Amino acid sequence: MSESEGQDKLGRRPFALLAALAALVLITAGLVRLAIDASDRDPRPRGTLEDVLALRERSDLNVLFILVDTLRADRLGVYGYERDTSPNLDALAATGIRFADQISQSSWTKCSMASLWTGLYPTRTRVLRSYDVVSPEARMPAEIFQEAGFRTAGIWRNGWIAPNFGFSQGFEIYLSPRSQRRQGKRLVRLENPNVTLDGDDADLLYSALEFLRAHGHERWFLYLHMMDVHQYAYSEDTALFGTSYSDSYDNSIRWVDSVLGHLFRGLEERGLRENTLIVFGSDHGEAFGEHGGEGHARNVYGEVTETPLIVSFPFRLDPGIVVETRSENVDLWPTVLELVGLPGLPDADGRSMLPEIIAAARGETPAQGEDDGLAFASIDQAWGRTQEGPRPMVAVNEGRWRLMFRAGAPERTELYDKSADPREQRNVVREQSEVTERLKERAVGYIESPLPPWGEDTPSVEIDEMQLNQLRALGYGVR
Repeated sequence: MSESEGQDKLGRRPFALLAALAALVLITAGLVRLAIDASDRDPRPRGTLEDVLALRERSDLNVLFILVDTLRADRLGVYGYERDTSPNLDALAATGIRFADQISQSSWTKCSMASLWTGLYPTRTRVLRSYDVVSPEARMPAEIFQEAGFRTAGIWRNGWIAPNFGFSQGFEIYLSPRSQRRQGKRLVRLENPNVTLDGDDADLLYSALEFLRAHGHERWFLYLHMMDVHQYAYSEDTALFGTSYSDSYDNSIRWVDSVLGHLFRGLEERGLRENTLIVFGSDHGEAFGEHGGEGHARNVYGEVTETPLIVSFPFRLDPGIVVETRSENVDLWPTVLELVGLPGLPDADGRSMLPEIIAAARGETPAQGEDDGLAFASIDQAWGRTQEGPRPMVAVNEGRWRLMFRAGAPERTELYDKSADPREQRNVVREQSEVTERLKERAVGYIESPLPPWGEDTPSVEIDEMQLNQLRALGYGVR
């Protein structure tokens, strides 16, 4: 379905109402004041582990998947950050499930999202370069929801997940929202080179609310892909933490958190919160000089691959559940699909984390398999330079260890002890030769992974100059 067709499905007349809604919402002190106080005004009933396990029996359950692009876990309060960047997300986690050690599969959106949606590692999705496309033979969660009778919609603002890259499979509506002109528009730091991306996440919010107005009475699956953290964009109300790059990043998290607060309020006002499962995650993090550079899509160190994952139910868990066992973005949909009682993804590398959820809720230690705690992240460091050959970089996480392996330069292998050195600053490769060699074998085995379920054909697409310029507006050096 084309973007224009998707917008037609939402209807043209309601978009005029959105402009009025935008003005009404932003006239006062701004979205940031709509933070949810879970203890005082959470309308949901209390729930138990038995209610979690009974979700699969419900015929009224909706699923809202929120992805905040470029969000590292350690900048959220619920993950231990000292700044108050995320009151709404903290409240969401306090009465739901938080995965404490979540690993994304890449630091580049297209590669990471292909793995998240298919449950396959990047070496198996074959979405490794700028021109690669998710195979039409891939089985996607939106297709599973659609076949189960859900209305499916995706609203996105990152060009790397545009329909021509294969990400619209299974969505009846798949669109990038129109920019709404309004007073009180959020601020963008002027020196940010990415300022040419049109609109902001409030536009996405208004489209989401309109979808709920039109289809809230049906059973639905809604995916929202937010970009203002990627763009370091924020409002005056959320300019709380200074003006450095790192401060501006925190300001943008606070802004997006306030947008989400308004979304959660919208669910409540429509009577939808008590039959909606909310899944919140990110595709990758952001670097601030930890390994000599800023940004992402260059390597797979911890600062760009350690992301949040929060699941919130139609009821409150008291207390919330924290899953300490390491998990990955490839585990996200195997877990959610099992929770809601739908078929899983075929031949997935990820697995359902339901056993770990049950163990954490009961205060038990989950049974450990041979590969539990093993997680991979990777990137072709030449993904945007089409005239160069591949340069794969792989991170292998095993227990306390994290190995960084470059296939073309194995002599540059790095090993970090995350328990003693969580920021990965001290390379202990010379001191731990046995561990290094064992994890190198893991890295090589990962690079030589078996074919995906659809075989060896890797679709590709030619990117025209207009789309290249749009992608460059996101700060990517594609050429």
